[in-house]
Amino acid sequence: MNNNKNSMKMRVPGAKQAIEKMKYEIANEFGVNLGPDASSRANGSVGGEITRRLVQNGMNQVSGSYQNK
Repeated sequence: MNNNKNSMKMRVPGAKQAIEKMKYEIANEFGVNLGPDASSRANGSVGGEITRRLVQNGMNQVSGSYQNK
């Protein structure tokens, strides 16, 4: 398996842009200025919140798909 990041492809068109947008929206909500001057805790809080929201969205979609059947 090739672990080279350059060989990885996004599976959903527009996903990268959507996550970038989400990152800056969350940073704004948290009052975090992203970048090398921000603490790793501040930058990490944004990444953690992105993960939390993506998991929650996925769980909502899965539970909704079972309810609609």
